[in-house]
Amino acid sequence: MKIISWNVNGIRACVNKGFLDWFAQTDADFVAIQETKAHLEQLDLEVVSPKGYQSFWHSGIKKGYSSTAIYTKHEPINITHGLGDFFDDQEGRVQSLEMDDFILINAYFPNSQRDHARLGFKLEFCQAMFDYLESLRSKGKNIILCGDYNIAHKDIDLKNPKTNQNTAGFLPEERAWFTQYLSAGYVDAFRTFEKGPDHYTWWSYRPGVRQRNIGWRIDYFTCNPEFEDRLLSCTHYPDVLGSDHCPIELKLKS
Repeated sequence: MKIISWNVNGIRACVNKGFLDWFAQTDADFVAIQETKAHLEQLDLEVVSPKGYQSFWHSGIKKGYSSTAIYTKHEPINITHGLGDFFDDQEGRVQSLEMDDFILINAYFPNSQRDHARLGFKLEFCQAMFDYLESLRSKGKNIILCGDYNIAHKDIDLKNPKTNQNTAGFLPEERAWFTQYLSAGYVDAFRTFEKGPDHYTWWSYRPGVRQRNIGWRIDYFTCNPEFEDRLLSCTHYPDVLGSDHCPIELKLKS
């Protein structure tokens, strides 16, 4: 089973850069996208309903901002939007697709912003996400949380850690939350298979930055520890263009 996650940084812009051709070649069971920046009425049918897939869209109240979507080949047991009573998700940031043996959660974590103006909001979201996951785990559910976490966890997860100590996405408070999250047993799927440096999922649009691989790893698949033995591989696709992020892929054993 193949799951792909990608922050497309605007689905309409990404479509103009070849999203549908890329999608047709993936043959994934699920494709979770973040930062769609779109409402359904703004999209063509071929974007909403590619052959062989149904899709679920969670758009924020504000048009052209945030928002998420999941494409699936498989009929879900249930689809929910937001984090329930844990957080008031008015920005379309979280979707949960319940299948027989796991819940796939698609998330677009807030950006703390350059002046850290939304750091408090982000930390509230992070804590609510943790509480939400723990509530599912307490019910015996297996969890895959994919998406743009907007956090580079460790020095190895960005090219220039020393010069970014006070940069949103690498702030001590954000990294501490991630440490707490993994300390609770959750598994960073990519690091299960790849321990080395220079593996990133986001690059600035500044000229030459992506070509020189000056990036950040801020897009993840994580899962509860009870599900770790189902992980087969986790891969980045930095050569796939169309966004300032690249797609990431998780394969599961049957």
